[in-house]
Amino acid sequence: MTVRSSIDPARLLEEQLAQASPDLLRELLQTFINTLLSAEADAVCGADYGMASPDRVNRRNGYRHRDFDTRAGTVDVAIPKLREGSYFPEWLLERRKRAERALTSVVATCYLLGVSTRRMDKLVQSLGITGLSKSQVSVMAKELDAHVEEFRTRNLTDAGPFTFVAADALVLKVREGGRVVNVHALVATGVNADGHREILGLQVTTSEDGAGWLAFLRDLTARGLTGVKLVTSDAHAGLTGAIAATLPGASWQRCRTHYAANLMSVTPKASWGWVKALLHSVYDQPDAAAVHAQFDRVVDALATKLPEVAEHLETARADILAFTAFPKEVWRQVWSNNPNERLNREIRRRTDVVGIFPDRTSIIRLVGAVLAEQHDDWAEGRRYLGLDVLARAQLSNTTTPEVTDDLTLQALTA
Repeated sequence: MTVRSSIDPARLLEEQLAQASPDLLRELLQTFINTLLSAEADAVCGADYGMASPDRVNRRNGYRHRDFDTRAGTVDVAIPKLREGSYFPEWLLERRKRAERALTSVVATCYLLGVSTRRMDKLVQSLGITGLSKSQVSVMAKELDAHVEEFRTRNLTDAGPFTFVAADALVLKVREGGRVVNVHALVATGVNADGHREILGLQVTTSEDGAGWLAFLRDLTARGLTGVKLVTSDAHAGLTGAIAATLPGASWQRCRTHYAANLMSVTPKASWGWVKALLHSVYDQPDAAAVHAQFDRVVDALATKLPEVAEHLETARADILAFTAFPKEVWRQVWSNNPNERLNREIRRRTDVVGIFPDRTSIIRLVGAVLAEQHDDWAEGRRYLGLDVLARAQLSNTTTPEVTDDLTLQALTA
């Protein structure tokens, strides 16, 4: 009588594979792939390798080897060569592209997460992959370009009106003409009709001037940006003129945090604490009338002891108090660019790893992908502002800043 085997072959194989080293898995995958390729080449020839047959239409002529990167490591793929014509496994490999699609996605994601090329090289070597150069990383990361371009040029009409908009600029380094130069990444965010924040746009300009801001805002309005009542930003050159030219009915709120730093530049260091306390007292008032009244008292208090500081404040009155035209519930969200600082830190965390970008396209690729990721997070999160307060903000009366400085006039005619 035959003794029944107590070993389950399928279970044994599963256990062996689970405990196998990466080398064994890589060898098994290599053997499996090469066997499939050999069988397919035999089918193309019309007969098995080394066998005489009247059905044969071609003959094998050795192999050409290709390195194939997989998640199990780099596999040596032996592609059969034919005496006549050629054979290439399109279902497995792409011509002039070694990387498996999954690995391409992983490398592009690592690039997006700010992993430097040297660290990424160590990562792929630990997986048994022979290594990647900077050029290979760049080529793999370009699969993000289509997604970023679609995101940057999407239509904004259906999401509007955008009652509140915030604009900012980040300085990045890029190689151009054999030199390392500074360029400016202009970024705009806004609150849509549903109360969620959105990334509105991204552009890279040579200089942060009126012409750059004008082109940026014109692009946003062409894509459907409407209903803007307030734009919050630092005192970027030419921005107020660009707002007046492209966003009629919108006012400008100068970021209170940045303005405080600007005010300290004309304040004696011994008086910094006193002046800061006075300035903060303006924002601690319960309503718009109280804010303006406290502002008057602060200017009067400074006029005798620090006339230059008082004049600086009086000149900036309309810019730093523009928020008072809107419901008090939104003041903290619109009187400064602080809500965007977390976004800026995230961009900096990624771009600092790169340091000097090879070209402007790579800046748009990385920064745009970071912004698209943040945009999705905002869309899935809680409302930034309530629908009721947004409706009341749309009814607020605002004034458009006038174009007065020469730089802005040059920008508008550019």
